[in-house]
Amino acid sequence: MPESTAPRHWAARKERGSFIGIKLTAIAVRVLGRRAVAPVIRLIVLYFFATGRDARRHVHEYQQRLASWSGRTDLFPHARSVFAQYLAFGECMLDRFDVWRGKLRLSSIDMDDPDGVRNALVSGGRGQLLVCTHLGNLDVCRAMAEVGEGVALNVLMHLPDAAHFNRLLGESGDRRLRLMHVGDLDTSAMLDLSQRLERGEWIAIAGDRVPEHGGRTVDADFLGAPAPFPQGPWLMAAMLRCPVNVVCCLRHAGRYRIHLRRFDDAAGWERGKRDAIVPAIVARYAAWLGERCLDAPLQWFNFHAYWHGTNGASDAR
Repeated sequence: MPESTAPRHWAARKERGSFIGIKLTAIAVRVLGRRAVAPVIRLIVLYFFATGRDARRHVHEYQQRLASWSGRTDLFPHARSVFAQYLAFGECMLDRFDVWRGKLRLSSIDMDDPDGVRNALVSGGRGQLLVCTHLGNLDVCRAMAEVGEGVALNVLMHLPDAAHFNRLLGESGDRRLRLMHVGDLDTSAMLDLSQRLERGEWIAIAGDRVPEHGGRTVDADFLGAPAPFPQGPWLMAAMLRCPVNVVCCLRHAGRYRIHLRRFDDAAGWERGKRDAIVPAIVARYAAWLGERCLDAPLQWFNFHAYWHGTNGASDAR
């Protein structure tokens, strides 16, 4: 039977794999070392590549759009380039195990921070908002806790989407990192976050994942075509009246580089003009995200339908 043309929301897709398998892999990395486990990770990646037709199609579409938007013919997709993106994701998973084991240290991270955001992290003043992305290593939040010399981070995310990884992260016992489900942000939660900002804690939230139920979105041009982006991070910034920064952590030549930028200060947003301000802010964020995709084309780890009408894209063969 042909596949349905109605794409399922990314959050409705059950996480593939099992907690036991991930936990055993983490133990193997700790006992045997990364080099010994790497071939097993590649086999696992090959399995998901071979059995994930929808995900292959979405990666193919991303590479197609990135190549067309940038005019870089070397980025046009083929089967090997799609598989290469899967392999890059496997490397990212190994790096996540290193993060959980405390192996990712300041000495192994390069900083691209022309606006001095890290200085604000270590200053001990009022907290700020970090808008993250699924480009690169999402565990940048854990690295930021290291770089920020123990700053407390409240990470807002869709926890059921990566329940196994989040459960393992919770077992690591890092009390500087507090995971919160974005679906639980009621009035009391927002008050709690405001108080945490006053205590000098920071908030991290992804700016490139559309909420599953009832969340407000706005379309923005991303790699040459309109795509829905959540308004939540920016509305949160407006309610908390705090500075907003964007961050991603990309792998370059075997080392990670944290890209930090001062993005805006929501304290200056006029309440009556937010309906006009938020779409403009999202458009800027989408443009920034597109430029960062060119920095690391294979590190877009968003294997779900992203653009409007995305199921019309051709599959990677």
